[in-house]
Amino acid sequence: MIILISPAKKLDFKSPLLTQKFTQPQYLSDAKVLIKYCQKLTPADLQSLMSISPKLAELNYERFQNWQNDPTLENARQAIQAFKGDVYEGLQVEDFSDSDFKFAQTHLRILSGLYGILRPLDLIQPYRLEMGIKLPNGKNSNLYQFWGDRLTHNLNDEEDPTVINLASNEYFKAIQPQKLNAKLIQPIFLDEKNGKYKIISFYAKKARGLMSRFIIKNQLQQVEDLKNFDLAGYHFDKSRSTESVWAFVRPER
Repeated sequence: MIILISPAKKLDFKSPLLTQKFTQPQYLSDAKVLIKYCQKLTPADLQSLMSISPKLAELNYERFQNWQNDPTLENARQAIQAFKGDVYEGLQVEDFSDSDFKFAQTHLRILSGLYGILRPLDLIQPYRLEMGIKLPNGKNSNLYQFWGDRLTHNLNDEEDPTVINLASNEYFKAIQPQKLNAKLIQPIFLDEKNGKYKIISFYAKKARGLMSRFIIKNQLQQVEDLKNFDLAGYHFDKSRSTESVWAFVRPER
């Protein structure tokens, strides 16, 4: 199965590397095209475009200006180690073995506004370019138009016919399900609060990382085995699930 997750705004380029193995992004040439558009923007432009503070706008302006065309371990690091957000807190890559990294490299994919789609060991440089940003680029007015159906075709080129969508709606919108030649499973995570089950964003994000970890650590090959997911108190709820939307619930404690 292929697992889809989103990137994170928070980055870590200082902690020690967990592995020296790396690969280059498949769409590096496209990232270079987007970088050229980003390098034309002023800090004020970035502040308005991304709805961020002046300090963050200045930081990302410097990131774009300092971007290097040839990623190495000196100026970049593996995507799975660079992203640090709620999903990645659940993923807990810090204790991954060589076998875990190898399995993740084959089965985990990170959707990215700048890089399109990343494998865990693909080198990335510090950046912030969310998929939903309306960045004018040539004939395109946003990143969804820039990537078109290429990311969908990329998934169709994978050997595994099942996609587990653990990405946010913003990023999954870059995929065109009607063109996807794969079985698509959408896990949802419901937490009980005051006797009712609902999606709580913070918990759901971490649960997406936990489920990714569960698949990788157990090296799951059969999608039905995903129903055994039981980390952090969640369990599969058949009554709330459909053929393509699988509900995992956590009772109030």
